[in-house]
Amino acid sequence: MSGYRRKAFLVSAALVGGAMLMTACQDTDSDTATGTDTGAAQSPSSTTPATPTGSPSSAGGKGTAEGSDATGEATEDGAGSGVDTGNGEREPVGQSCGANDISWSTRSETQAGGYILIIAKAKSGITCDLPAALPTVAFGSDGTEAGPAEQSVGTQITLSGGTTAYAGVNPKSSGGDGGKELGHIIVGVGDEDPNPVSLSVGTIIVDDPIVTNWHTAPADAVPFS
Repeated sequence: MSGYRRKAFLVSAALVGGAMLMTACQDTDSDTATGTDTGAAQSPSSTTPATPTGSPSSAGGKGTAEGSDATGEATEDGAGSGVDTGNGEREPVGQSCGANDISWSTRSETQAGGYILIIAKAKSGITCDLPAALPTVAFGSDGTEAGPAEQSVGTQITLSGGTTAYAGVNPKSSGGDGGKELGHIIVGVGDEDPNPVSLSVGTIIVDDPIVTNWHTAPADAVPFS
């Protein structure tokens, strides 16, 4: 081989070898770049925390809801309801009586100069509370109301079964011969009772009438003026 051809062959071999080396380097760089790109693409998911099964956040939310329900039930059904008795305890509040919850009757009494005894019993199947206040007793078309015969307010009475309440009405507490002649009285449970009842009492003279509180014994319902 001439020196020229040998030189050309060596140069060619060198060029081929260099090209192969460069190709190998490029392949390596490409792999490296590909690996880097793949890692970068996967990076966000790898840094985002996975939510484990039965996560504390979901369990905590359920526990809070259950705790709230339990607290609500305790507030509703426990000591938070009722009327404060003043000794740290509470009494349950029942249904207030209306005149239409009661079976009414009257009778004439001779004690204390004569008065009308009002008798109140709950109707069958009804339990209700008569408030610690005067019965509302009115007379005549002008609605004259009876004033208090007692100095203090009475106690609340629960009507149910055999419990009976009594109130005494003196239709004429004033002296003299004045007054209007009537045969009925109108009775309600408080001034706001929507269904007051008319009770026959025979012929009475009405002038400055008074009425007692509700009592559970008829002897306590005498309207002394």
